Amino acid sequence: MKKITGNSINTTNQMPEVEAEELAQYIGSIILIHGSIIKIRRMQGFAFVLLRTKRDVLQCVYSEDFSAFKLDRLTEESCVRFTAKVVEEARSKTGTELHLLQVEILSQPFESSPIVINQKVVDTSLEHLLHFRPITLRNERQRAIFKLQEGITSGIRTFLSNERFIEIHSPKIVLSGAEGGANVFQLDYFGKTAYLAQSPQIYKQMMVGVFERVYEIGPVFRAEKHDTSRHLNEYTSIDFEMGYIHSFYEIMEMETKMLRFLMEYLNENYLKEITLLSVRIPSVDEIPAVTFREAKELAATGLGKEFKDSKDLEPAEEKEICDFIYKTTGSEFVFVTHYPSVKRPFYAMDSQDNHEETESFDLLFRGIEITTGGQRIHQYEEQVKKMRSRNMDPGFFESYLMIHKYGMPPHGGLGIGLERLTSKLLEQDNVRLSTLFPRDRSRLEP
Repeated sequence: MKKITGNSINTTNQMPEVEAEELAQYIGSIILIHGSIIKIRRMQGFAFVLLRTKRDVLQCVYSEDFSAFKLDRLTEESCVRFTAKVVEEARSKTGTELHLLQVEILSQPFESSPIVINQKVVDTSLEHLLHFRPITLRNERQRAIFKLQEGITSGIRTFLSNERFIEIHSPKIVLSGAEGGANVFQLDYFGKTAYLAQSPQIYKQMMVGVFERVYEIGPVFRAEKHDTSRHLNEYTSIDFEMGYIHSFYEIMEMETKMLRFLMEYLNENYLKEITLLSVRIPSVDEIPAVTFREAKELAATGLGKEFKDSKDLEPAEEKEICDFIYKTTGSEFVFVTHYPSVKRPFYAMDSQDNHEETESFDLLFRGIEITTGGQRIHQYEEQVKKMRSRNMDPGFFESYLMIHKYGMPPHGGLGIGLERLTSKLLEQDNVRLSTLFPRDRSRLEP
């Protein structure tokens, strides 16, 4: 006889199949548990068997005294279901260990792994790490990166929901690129030219007129020909947009609150991964802000030279600014405001005091830009004028301009690269290390 429970189909009187985090409740009991065998350490008459479960690695003990099967039935990377007795063990990370009684072999590897993944770190090149990604992600530290990344999105969703933002899902096949320029992926859309979305920008602005506060966490695509440690051609963007603002500083304040909440959320809910990865969670109190002009001057002074690009910050300048702010204020974050209008998209609002500057900002963290944001143009005449000043045809943006033509509140927002934020939180030297399956100029698989 079978009965349906809330979680699975159980045979009557069958012992419970438990999760790793529940083991402390079953000390002294016999349970079922499933997972994959990471490593077998053979001793005289017994062996330690390390079992990978969803989040934990469990210490199991095989002994000829109580295990009713032969040890040679077990192979590394086999998927198994063990019948085991839960025993208290203070020296174990989980506070328990499992004495193995019976085993059900669910699957066995067809051949040996081409790469060693059962050590603390996967000791190989970045190229091999990514080439064998479906396997290397099984390493405890590698998968912890993406469990922590899940925590970042979960924490941000929680914060924005608490702040009365509505989650939206915008199209990724679009008529034109929101950011302009040539860095868009073109595709044939039933005989018409379409593009992969560079950003949800246009749609989240539209939805401000509907919900006032909206956010999206989803993929964006940039056909940039960069091949650097900080760029990807597909990444996950965390975007929010908010209406009825008084100035773009309110967006910066919201991001500061969000980051403060996020770091506390990670400490409370992801301490296991933080500890395993030795993550240095930054303190977020008040984030200092400097203007773009001040930032250029700080970088020039610190580096002893001025860079050719007077309209943007180069990587060395971003790092120098972050180093200076950290030394003088203790903050690992810094806002850079009032970027030149020529370097910002057509929807960026120009400053009233200086039309060559915009009401915009970047947020730098540990030497790199992780956020771009600012206030948007909400008046129809002003938006059309700026488009024409850039030789853009307003008629091509008729559906976008509909929101301006029929009334929009003052609004603005930002976008954060999830992989870049994760990478800098972990103090990695390449954003690909915080990307599940990176897409760059040379990589389309796995």
